[in-house]
Amino acid sequence: MTAANRLARTLSKLDALPAALRPLARNAVLRRAVPFTGTARLDFLRLEPAVAEIAIANRRPVQNHIGGVHAAAMSLLAETATGMVVGMNVRDDCLPLCKSMHLAFKKRATGGLRARAVLTEQQRQLMQAEPKGEVSVQVTVTDEAGLNPVECEFVWAWVPKNAPAPAKN
Repeated sequence: MTAANRLARTLSKLDALPAALRPLARNAVLRRAVPFTGTARLDFLRLEPAVAEIAIANRRPVQNHIGGVHAAAMSLLAETATGMVVGMNVRDDCLPLCKSMHLAFKKRATGGLRARAVLTEQQRQLMQAEPKGEVSVQVTVTDEAGLNPVECEFVWAWVPKNAPAPAKN
């Protein structure tokens, strides 16, 4: 595998902090970089090149009318987990873009939620080798009861940062 990209290098700098401070620093850095994740108070639990795990607590600002985590918050959680694992692997000269998402709500969620997104070694290698492409990112969302209240499928693309602008008519 080639050298880590900018996001991975930035997050690795946090390894110099005492273990107790790393989660707080990681959350602060990422919530500032992507403000909406701070609004929802996503908790970035694990960020590695092949795996991202992110949690959201069931608290009033993210609840729906029946007291569970709102569908939009579930979507944010799963999209952020998939986006972070892609972001840890896409080349520095490329931009990651969520191309599509499909969420099927299966049952009522209990308590807070955790999303775990995974890339295969083959997907990671493809992102480093190709200046443009797309991958379907596996993500599992689990509630506090250990159930999967929503099934998700996310397709992420990456394109060169300096791609020509579309022609205007």
